Amino acid sequence: MTPSDVLATRCIDRRGAWLLILFVLLAFPSLAFAAPGSLDLTTSVAGIVSVALFILAYALVMSEEIIHMRKSKPVLVAAGLIWAIIAWVYVQAGLPEESEIAFRETLLEYTELLLFLLVAMTYINAMEERRVFDALRAWLVRKGFSYRSLFWITGFLAFFISSIANNMTTAMLMCAVVLKVAEGDKKFIGLCCVNVVVASNAGGAFSPFGDITTLMVWQGGQVPFMGFFVLLVPAIINFMVPAVIMNFFIVNRQPAALTENVWLKRGARRIIVLFLLTVAISVLCHSILHLPPAMGMMFGLGLLQFFGYYLRQSLPRSLERKRERYSRRGDWKKLEQLGSVVPFDIFSRIARSEWDTLLFFYGVVLCVGGLGFMGYLALLSETLYGGWNPIWANVVLGLISAVVDNIPVMFAVLSMAPDMSEGNWLLITLTAGVGGSLLSMGSAAGVALMGQARGIYTFAVHLRWMPAILLGYIASIGAHLLINASLF
Repeated sequence: MTPSDVLATRCIDRRGAWLLILFVLLAFPSLAFAAPGSLDLTTSVAGIVSVALFILAYALVMSEEIIHMRKSKPVLVAAGLIWAIIAWVYVQAGLPEESEIAFRETLLEYTELLLFLLVAMTYINAMEERRVFDALRAWLVRKGFSYRSLFWITGFLAFFISSIANNMTTAMLMCAVVLKVAEGDKKFIGLCCVNVVVASNAGGAFSPFGDITTLMVWQGGQVPFMGFFVLLVPAIINFMVPAVIMNFFIVNRQPAALTENVWLKRGARRIIVLFLLTVAISVLCHSILHLPPAMGMMFGLGLLQFFGYYLRQSLPRSLERKRERYSRRGDWKKLEQLGSVVPFDIFSRIARSEWDTLLFFYGVVLCVGGLGFMGYLALLSETLYGGWNPIWANVVLGLISAVVDNIPVMFAVLSMAPDMSEGNWLLITLTAGVGGSLLSMGSAAGVALMGQARGIYTFAVHLRWMPAILLGYIASIGAHLLINASLF
């Protein structure tokens, strides 16, 4: 069968396909963007069936609370079927190597994301095992912070930390703190998770290192390094508007009082330092050496493994020294605490990672990669910039990034290289960065927190606050157009 025979199965015209994908190309956060293949499948039966499969998988994921099916199952099946359809069409067209190469490239993108997530989750689990978050919770309670204060503290920390660190890692850290501080209060935890996701995404929008999309625009030479910081005020507005609205729905009471003495296990502070060092290495690895951030994260995992080995080997000597010191001081409480010290096991921390979330990422990365290879994402981008004002195109692409990850969206825009002013390049950087906050599945931070706070922070919980988040999205765009009018 020739390529023309394959494409003879088209059943709707190009305009119909574009209108269809505006409503049905519902993708999730991923780092995958396969360039369109030599066969345009956007209006073929194969393409329409693939989109329908993805819609069905998306619907099952959204129904997780009702049907109690883990979110990884439907997207894993959809990914396999979509790539099987692509491979069959390309085999029939005599181009099997092209689909194989595209699949391998997409799989490589997932591998980088998997390794990054795995290391981040391992460090967080290690800090939890060393009682870092228990100690932080105790400190916050002792300071007398109310729920409302905790809501704002975690939000601002997420906003500013994500400007220099990965927004997903930042969100996971803040979520771990909230889970400990408000343990058992599902309503407050869900509200804080929504706030943390919005704050993390907004904080990454005004810094060249804050988000992968800002890094792509900076490395592409569209905006100078210092040029991104003019987005600080719009980013703050994006975070503050929904936070102020959510603030009125917080039952302002104190967290439950702590009745135990919380103490850090041996090596806890050094693990925190190692984690910060790992994040810094990951950022520098990508920005200076132009290597994937996952390389820096895996290097940091190696450091954690060495440190775990040191803790295990030095534990007997350390216990003996401490017993002697505490006995001389008569500190019987410390002596009692030493009796519960256990060696640090790095592989037990890896095993506790949220594997449902990691497999879910595999499914969505492969699904988005397959639909991109069919030509849907390129079609959408070309249609918008081909006939729309750049400002409206950038605003709409930001909304689309709530369902189609901002990485492939930005990649498509950079590949087209439309003739836009610096103000418009900053606008697409802002909208693509914060548009993902509209849905829980619109950003890597949201997906990661759905796994971390399973059953508490869900798609439905986030969806309730979408009007407030949309208001912040609109307000931040208006602020950028007003404050930075000279750049357009």
